[in-house]
Amino acid sequence: MSIHEALLKQASVTATEATLVAKFEIEGNIPGSGAYVVGLVAATPDYSSQRRLGIEFMNGEAIAFFSFNHDQSAEENYDLKGVEHSGNTITGHFPLSAINGLGKGHVMTAFSEADGREFQSGVAVQESL
Repeated sequence: MSIHEALLKQASVTATEATLVAKFEIEGNIPGSGAYVVGLVAATPDYSSQRRLGIEFMNGEAIAFFSFNHDQSAEENYDLKGVEHSGNTITGHFPLSAINGLGKGHVMTAFSEADGREFQSGVAVQESL
């Protein structure tokens, strides 16, 4: 994968009563070969409590939709019906409960991984929660 392929340009989140909608805009398209992950890291201000929400693609197709609660060392997998991707936009409809307990003062950043290695981290997230 070239360094400019699938570069995460921006991320945003909105919420409904029960759903956290995360949108990721990438430069180019989802890579057609190899593994690619986009997601969010949400945490309390001191990072003592963290959640990692992600969407994983393999050879251009979504294969996993999950959240990981670091406090409980527990991963929850969701139905892939909650993932939409078209061209350079990836949208995940996560349950709002995936970030329960972090409170209003939480911090949130976006990340991407390519073939098991961190590609980008600390990407700013526009929040409307």
